[in-house]
Amino acid sequence: MKQKRRAARPDGRPADPAPDPTPEAPMTEPTGTPPGPAPERPGPHPAAPGVPELRPMFPGAAPFLARFLPEAPPAHTGLQHAFCDLHAFLKYLHEQAWFGYLHATLGEQSAFALLFEGRAVTAAAATATGEQALGELLSLYEQGASLSAHPLPATLAHVLSGVGSRAWKFNLTEDFTGLHASPTGAVCYLRGEIIATLPASLPYEGAFPAPLRPQTLILPRSLAGWAHHQYTMTLRGRDALNAITGLHQTFRAQHGPAGLAFLRALGENLSPAEYALRSDVALHDLEVMVQDFVKNGHIREA
Repeated sequence: MKQKRRAARPDGRPADPAPDPTPEAPMTEPTGTPPGPAPERPGPHPAAPGVPELRPMFPGAAPFLARFLPEAPPAHTGLQHAFCDLHAFLKYLHEQAWFGYLHATLGEQSAFALLFEGRAVTAAAATATGEQALGELLSLYEQGASLSAHPLPATLAHVLSGVGSRAWKFNLTEDFTGLHASPTGAVCYLRGEIIATLPASLPYEGAFPAPLRPQTLILPRSLAGWAHHQYTMTLRGRDALNAITGLHQTFRAQHGPAGLAFLRALGENLSPAEYALRSDVALHDLEVMVQDFVKNGHIREA
């Protein structure tokens, strides 16, 4: 039976009066003495009866995300660039609305990415996090890294989606979702409820709040320059948006409402990367459409 803590405090005591959900100050990677004093609250206690204690997959890892990834048998392992296109694999995971994490390793180098509904929402490598780390994972893969994919429950993927380059001094609220860590371990919360603990720690106390809706990472410009470009609508593109033209019917049959919305956004000077963020669309799906729009003369690069 899951354990409900009214104030979402790992020690069971009432929360501070009128908790402020706004992060006060970040504590950043790598490990070491965090900026500012840590809150004077005890760290998480051992798991209470009925609350599962997860085992870390990468104990002692330096990147925060890797440190808190739990053990999970791989659904796919040994994938390599020579026989598996990573963009096609990511597209497959997106179509499956897959939850879990990817681990790429090449020699002593590793990179990690957490996927939520098949979308990369946070990533970490030795010297980078977020978009840069996702780019490093792709780069390692293209250099010959071996890739494995480990599925996670959707709730746990959501909890971990806030783990990035910084932990926050944070008053845990009754509806807190995310990871809370200290020198004695970590606790996973979903809407104020403890759903799991993990014997992985930080040298200080801090929290990683999960976003209400995890946002898709966009590759850096060096790896996906096309996604950051502006495109100009051609006369043919304007005809494709005009419902009274025959071209509109042809375009709609091929690309559907999603393609029309994307073409319209490009005509309004949004880059594909900006549109992906606003519309919560996977960037690799947009790349195929951009290529087709350019090929068929609907748009051209500005």
